[in-house]
Amino acid sequence: MKIAIAAASGNVGRRTAEKVIQAGAETILLTRQPKKLADLAAQGATVKPIGSDDTQGLIEVTQDADALFWLTPPKLDAPSLRDWYIQTATTGAKAVRENGIKRVVNISGLGAGAKADLGTVTFVGTVELIFNQTLSNVLHLRPGYFMENFLGQVKFIQQDNAVYFPYASDHDIPWISTDDIGDEAAKYLLDDCWAGQWTRNLMGPENLTLPETTAILSRMLDRPVEYVQVTIESIQQQLALTGATPNVQQELGNLFRALGDRDGIYATARTPEAVTSTTFEQFVTHKLLSKIKYC
Repeated sequence: MKIAIAAASGNVGRRTAEKVIQAGAETILLTRQPKKLADLAAQGATVKPIGSDDTQGLIEVTQDADALFWLTPPKLDAPSLRDWYIQTATTGAKAVRENGIKRVVNISGLGAGAKADLGTVTFVGTVELIFNQTLSNVLHLRPGYFMENFLGQVKFIQQDNAVYFPYASDHDIPWISTDDIGDEAAKYLLDDCWAGQWTRNLMGPENLTLPETTAILSRMLDRPVEYVQVTIESIQQQLALTGATPNVQQELGNLFRALGDRDGIYATARTPEAVTSTTFEQFVTHKLLSKIKYC
């Protein structure tokens, strides 16, 4: 079995790759940063320096592939974030059609395409439609909010005993580990018995407010950690400093507003198949504590 994994150096893509390699499948890893995957190359994977917008490169490297993992990586310097999502999805879909790839596992998002002006939540809905038009078997996994977003808070936890997000203190969020997303993606990539085009929500084990997450973190660190709500405008200003275009700043602002809407996409009802196993405590234990202690 031959499986191609796009955006393989990200948290979800890497975890997916690890599981696919462990299962013994022929694995092709696509990334703009091949050095990050040197350890997986040493385990037998083929690493190709191919971006998600490289149509010809993607078509060539996915010849004879049985399955494709797809995740649209944000591009901060894109003149239009919407156009970037459409362009890359069109590239991926063309490779699926031309090479007759039988199965696609696409990482989408909870509430994908619910309505306009939701930033990337809107755009991943368009990505779903583009891949469905290939008439291949396509599964869209729709995860909630990544626990790994806390990794970007390490310096603030260390310096300020605080974390900063743009969400109200009473807004409960479906936190999920990217490891769980990667595990589910790998399972479907390796399984050649499913068919059709469908979606599956992934919402972690429970919804938590930010004060609930910091209470857990405080207990595990044995020191108080405060939650501080910041404005979306302040985040947009920080994005500008990292090179984000005005359009990307606007669209990510729309995303944060959508995710912070108490009656919006995170009000999605939980179903048994949406539950994944990694708890916030387990995430803190296995991924966050060592970074805080030794940063």
